[in-house]
Amino acid sequence: MSQEIAVVGSPEFTTGFRLAGVRKVESVPDDEKDERLDDAVERTLDDDDVGIVVMRDADLDHLSRQMRRTAEGSVEPVLVTLGAGAGSGLREQIRRAIGIDLMGDDDNADGDEANS
Repeated sequence: MSQEIAVVGSPEFTTGFRLAGVRKVESVPDDEKDERLDDAVERTLDDDDVGIVVMRDADLDHLSRQMRRTAEGSVEPVLVTLGAGAGSGLREQIRRAIGIDLMGDDDNADGDEANS
């Protein structure tokens, strides 16, 4: 069974994903995020057709503590956040989803290049 990417966020954030062909979208206007974002994320996480949920990193601040824990701890679907500070989060999410760190130890890679 093939799973889809879903996007949750403001209409400005989700529009580009819609144009790129993402069909599962939950648009929540910025001024309604505190009231509606939890429900949008919950619906998306409960959708069996979704394998990856994409959100802006800053939108996590609008989630309740419980929903944030649920979303960040989800393995299937996995939550991927975009924006400032999301790089190390993505690495951790990938490690959690597949059980290994694909990036390995950065120190060894740098040391090998310096000695070449």
